[in-house]
Amino acid sequence: MEPVAAVTAAGRGGRARQRGRYGIDGGYAGLAVFGLIEVGLAGTAAWAARRRKPAVAALAGVGGAVVAGSAASYLYSTGPGKRAIWVQLLDELGLRGDEHVLDVGCGRGAVLVRAAGRVPAGRAVGVDVWRRRDQSGNSRAAAERNATAEDVREQVELVDADARHLPFAPASFDVVVSSLAISNIRDAGGRAQALREAVRVLRPGGRLRIVDDGAGRYAAVLRDAGCTEVAVRPLDWRTWYGLPGHHIPLVTATRPAEPTSSP
Repeated sequence: MEPVAAVTAAGRGGRARQRGRYGIDGGYAGLAVFGLIEVGLAGTAAWAARRRKPAVAALAGVGGAVVAGSAASYLYSTGPGKRAIWVQLLDELGLRGDEHVLDVGCGRGAVLVRAAGRVPAGRAVGVDVWRRRDQSGNSRAAAERNATAEDVREQVELVDADARHLPFAPASFDVVVSSLAISNIRDAGGRAQALREAVRVLRPGGRLRIVDDGAGRYAAVLRDAGCTEVAVRPLDWRTWYGLPGHHIPLVTATRPAEPTSSP
């Protein structure tokens, strides 16, 4: 099938002007801790300067710079960094434009709208339970607003659903993606169930892309669920989330095509 020519603003490599607002990923309360530490170090530096303790002041200044850098890294990773990573991953899929894509744990839609922009003749479905602890301002309404702002509302469908119990028939989607969502399920059994559900709704030949701290542990579950071409790779500095050298991994997998019957 020939590629679909029309691509929306959100789908042109993700390089069009961003109009949605996507919040900050879970753990954002840690930014308040960064702020408190920064205030404490600034106070220590001021105290040391008054007491003429240059070594203490210098150490406090260095500590403050490190904390500020970590906070800046976290904000970058949860915003531009995450979106840039997913632009690259979606580009690698080489979508035709008529696929059905499922985003498990779509949140406010940062990945979903970029997928939707690449399937103008298809469908991008986002499922979530929309908990605020997983993402700041997380809600279905926020995802709807972002899909509208990014001109992909016609391609987007939002569904209230738990990743462990997806309300879709088997083999409903060509691609399943998920970003920093499955690890929000507290128990290992629940995470495994969510992974098996993702495989269940994939069509034969369908592809899976999951970015998550636990992605390295997901590979065995995906193989047991029948996937092939299962691979794990660490992503780059854009996924540090305030911890230099902390690379969030990506797991990729394919659901095998159904074998053709012999005549």
